[in-house]
Amino acid sequence: MRAKDAVGRYGEEVAAAHLVRAGWEVVDRNWRGASGEIDIVALHGEELVVVEVKTRTGTGYGHPAEAVTPAKLARLRRLAGQWLAAHELRPRGVRIDVLAVLVRRGGTPSVEHLVGVV
Repeated sequence: MRAKDAVGRYGEEVAAAHLVRAGWEVVDRNWRGASGEIDIVALHGEELVVVEVKTRTGTGYGHPAEAVTPAKLARLRRLAGQWLAAHELRPRGVRIDVLAVLVRRGGTPSVEHLVGVV
């Protein structure tokens, strides 16, 4: 596994644990649809949340959340529809959140949760 892939996978583990500690229910991970992949699908109360996780080891290339472009958000909206079509779950609402994970060498990862990114 490439180092970049390992960092990304670690960030997804950190993000999922963060959501579970906050009382969320993680219902799917790394779900693949025709338009790409959803990192995490979770329930926050009665709302379905498609979670994009971006992980970096530093900010030399910007904050992790800066990697979520308008094109990526459009793809996540399509994927949310595909996920709902493939599952029987009918939530009250659907939104897209971004979890930005910053992993510093030898330190505890920090998680910034951006809610309802449009």
